[in-house]
Amino acid sequence: MTRSRATAVGFIAVLLWSLLALLTVGSEPAPPLLLNALCFTIGGTLGMIWTAASGKLGQLRLVPLKVYAFGTLGLFGYHALYFSALRLAPAAEAGLIAYLWPLLIVLFSGLLPGEHLKAGHLIGAGLGFAGAATIISGGGEGFQAQYLPGYGLALLCALTWSGYSVLSRLVGKAPTASVAVFCLATAIASWGLHFALEETVWPAGTLGWLSTLLLGLGPVGLAFYVWDIGVKQGDIQMLGTSSYAAPLLSTLILVLAGIAAASWGLALAAALITGGALIAARASSAS
Repeated sequence: MTRSRATAVGFIAVLLWSLLALLTVGSEPAPPLLLNALCFTIGGTLGMIWTAASGKLGQLRLVPLKVYAFGTLGLFGYHALYFSALRLAPAAEAGLIAYLWPLLIVLFSGLLPGEHLKAGHLIGAGLGFAGAATIISGGGEGFQAQYLPGYGLALLCALTWSGYSVLSRLVGKAPTASVAVFCLATAIASWGLHFALEETVWPAGTLGWLSTLLLGLGPVGLAFYVWDIGVKQGDIQMLGTSSYAAPLLSTLILVLAGIAAASWGLALAAALITGGALIAARASSAS
């Protein structure tokens, strides 16, 4: 596969992740751990079918257990927090806070050996967090104290995915086929915790089940596999920059679907978060 083609494949993940908030809202009222279990069962099964069909099952035995554990914790933690945040706070606001992860990845990468933070990274970080503050203090529906737990979980969500992405460089490499194991292990953990901690409430009606199926096939399924191909074989800098389009696409989709109200505050928050991330990315490319 050529570098340009791999980059194009990786960009599919950005488009799929822009649908995450919309489909999560559509899957109501399924609780977070149950939704995690359903989606990762679908995504993991999809991956194992692809792995078997491509004759790559043998690769899975060569992956260290620590890599499987790390990948499972990253996927499980991020999505459990994300689904919980969107159950406890408005989708647009929680989604935008969660989408601080591209910016945090750039910032945290400065802690890695051989990497250094520049002024652009710090300016970008300031703009990104200003965007999050705009959301909590008046963007979209405005500040409401009952949504603070959801805002907090969304921030933890961003920290989880950015930390996972940066630390993955330190735990070794693994073939794309290993992502299927991450997904299935996350599904098993989610099923167990769901039955122990949650009441079973299935997605409501045709819309709920269709949203759940699409989540498992797309944002919580195919997206992880194409992203893995893109970052390993494509232009990582271009893919990292393109991921900052996801918050704007996600918010636009929510507004068009009538789930979020269009407002200048919400637009300003989206612009601050995305603009800050782009400034940080440009500083990285100049390193």
